[in-house]
Amino acid sequence: MRSVNIAELKNQLSKYVTFAKDGEEIIIRDRNLPVAKLVPFSADNLTDEEALLVAAGIMRIPETPIDLDTLFKIPTGKMSSGEGTKALLADRDEGL
Repeated sequence: MRSVNIAELKNQLSKYVTFAKDGEEIIIRDRNLPVAKLVPFSADNLTDEEALLVAAGIMRIPETPIDLDTLFKIPTGKMSSGEGTKALLADRDEGL
């Protein structure tokens, strides 16, 4: 594992990003004290669209796989017919 002080990292960022692309982890130091880690980005199961969303900061990669059976068993609230629409419209009116 490599380590680098911030000043050198700023001067040679492309070099250290290349190391990370090749699978290395780089410890970033501030006055020789470790403060951060630069790690390779793993996008094994992501589509190109998902990778763009991650890069834009719109989406995060889940740390663990989603269990759909458990997700769909989460109880949801129940409303009588039309109550949800009324609540939505009221909320929109408050925002104007």
